[in-house]
Amino acid sequence: MRLEHYIAELLYRYNCVVVPGFGAFLANTNSARIVGNTIHPPSKSLSFNQQLHKNDGLLVSYIASSKQLSHDALLEEVVSVAKNWKEKLVAGGELRLEKIGKLWMGQEERILFAPEGQENYLAAAFGLSSVNGQKVTREILKEEVEALEEAIPFSITPEKRHNPIRPLYKYAAVALLLLATGTTSLLVHKQNQSNKLLVAEQAREAVDRHIQEATFFQTAPLELPPLDVKVTKKETAIAYNHHIIAGAFREKANADRKIGQLQAMGYKARYLGTNKFGLHQVAYQSFVESSDALRYLRQIKRTVSKDAWMLSEK
Repeated sequence: MRLEHYIAELLYRYNCVVVPGFGAFLANTNSARIVGNTIHPPSKSLSFNQQLHKNDGLLVSYIASSKQLSHDALLEEVVSVAKNWKEKLVAGGELRLEKIGKLWMGQEERILFAPEGQENYLAAAFGLSSVNGQKVTREILKEEVEALEEAIPFSITPEKRHNPIRPLYKYAAVALLLLATGTTSLLVHKQNQSNKLLVAEQAREAVDRHIQEATFFQTAPLELPPLDVKVTKKETAIAYNHHIIAGAFREKANADRKIGQLQAMGYKARYLGTNKFGLHQVAYQSFVESSDALRYLRQIKRTVSKDAWMLSEK
């Protein structure tokens, strides 16, 4: 039985896969990093611990479910494979597990492990690959231009033209402009004075006419109808701090497409924004109480997807 095939599948979902009687393969999450000019996405790094060799039921149950066989029969087969692996290492041989790594026996019967490193077991970073950075082109061009300026220095002097008649035209135009402005200002001032006197005379005549025609009378005060004002209290916004995550996407368009698919299936899907890795997160549904969110998570894992998980915000 190719036991490493099932171990690799479980490492996508879990951080610890125990091989009974042999040891455990551990997956540790690493953040995105820059090495030289290469940008590496977030990933899971593998390690091995031979002290964790007691059966936890995960590997055997997964193989039994895949092959539709009994748990006890598969447990004996897995223990037999692990025994053969250990005997091979004790004899001085190397054990190569596809997509996982290489194991060999060191001093004091200590099993050493070197991960393969080509497989990224972090499901949230699916589809992401390393990107090689390049030197910015504009810096190269800038250096070439500076070198050229040092080799061939030059300067530009604007050409000057002398015209003795142009200043005379300029002074004559300024004088005519000042003369026209002064004459126009004087006429406008006189017209404004005449208009002010005429308006004041008309205002006095109007006031005298209204005073002569004024009539004083007594009337009852006007009663206004009562005004009812309804005040409504502003409701506090409900904080949905517990979310059941359906997936994280590098492109916003993929996240929107996932939301549309889930809503068409009847889920109350929503967009949660981006996480610290810049991935767009989509939730099946959000809850106020953590207990309700946990019950819903168990239902989703049982009926829809085992990759769903819960995100709780403070």
